[in-house]
Amino acid sequence: MAKLRTARLADVIGVLNQLFPPGLAEDWDNVGLQVGDPKAEISKILVCLDAEEVALEEAQRSGAQLLISHHPLIFRALKRLSPTDMTGKVLFRAIKADIAVVSAHTNLDRAADGLNDWLALRLGLKDSRPLEQPECGEFYKLVIYVPCGHENEVMEAVFAAGAGQIGAYDRCSFRARGIGSFRGDDGTQPFIGTAGEFEETEEVRLETIVPKRELAKVVARMLKAHPYEEVAYDLIPLANQLTTVGLGRVGELAEPLLLQEFAEQVKTCLQVSSLRLVGDLHHRVSRVAVCGGTGMSTYFDAVRSGADCLVTGDVKFHEAQRARADGIAIIDAGHFATERLMVEGLSQRLKSVFAERQFAIEVLEMEAEKDPFVTVS
Repeated sequence: MAKLRTARLADVIGVLNQLFPPGLAEDWDNVGLQVGDPKAEISKILVCLDAEEVALEEAQRSGAQLLISHHPLIFRALKRLSPTDMTGKVLFRAIKADIAVVSAHTNLDRAADGLNDWLALRLGLKDSRPLEQPECGEFYKLVIYVPCGHENEVMEAVFAAGAGQIGAYDRCSFRARGIGSFRGDDGTQPFIGTAGEFEETEEVRLETIVPKRELAKVVARMLKAHPYEEVAYDLIPLANQLTTVGLGRVGELAEPLLLQEFAEQVKTCLQVSSLRLVGDLHHRVSRVAVCGGTGMSTYFDAVRSGADCLVTGDVKFHEAQRARADGIAIIDAGHFATERLMVEGLSQRLKSVFAERQFAIEVLEMEAEKDPFVTVS
């Protein structure tokens, strides 16, 4: 059995950035490291929805050195830091207890196999896809020419940096053999051949796909791993669409249900005692859109997708009126209930990646969190 590796906070943040790229977050959001030393050793993590005092208390009791929350602890620039306000109180306590706090918020919402995919699966949707219109121009094809025998080393470097992901598949590439030629001047130190002489050698042409946001890192890792003094490579902009990421999801129910029946199913799946509904309870629902948290920003995408119903939280009065006029059913299951499942989903993903990378990290799920709203009947 292989020996487990010690991990540091920077390693964990690197895993999160690969799974849920920060570039997917909204401009107003503040994802990533909130407080903590990137060099600190991490052996136990507590995953929670909110980095509140109760979460820090549980982290201290369990011996966790890191709290990963969905909602950022710091949303806006701090003009002062005092234990007399809610954010300051948590920050002071986290620093004193030497507990780091990291957030994965709207990047987790948008990512493939992120919050909205988990919500769609929980509600039984099939063939779900993002609600947001896919973007173009976010990918490059990277073509690298490598001497035979060194192609695997170079490909491992670019895969580790974030290249080669196509939908649910990773490590995607293509390779072909050919003859490369070159001649270096008298000041060169060629890896193959002699300076000043024309050379021909068998090379491998490697091709893979790179997200625009990861391009600089991938190229840097490729250049470091490549044996040549001067590396020949191409970067080709692609029109491929980001079809697996975006806010919300839309999918099909296994069979059409009355809105009343589907609402009962939502209550059971999300473990809530009550819902707010817009629409005719006898209306049949087959295509359903979902967006965890405050998701009415996806309403027009849901209409465009042909959804009969949108499941989300924090629906406002006039938004409900608009949906009623449009004939679109709305199920407001609440912010907490539609996001709470990220604790289990993120924990399972991290456990899987840590096991694959042989990191000696235990991942715990926060169980004491409660919806701040209480229903009185």
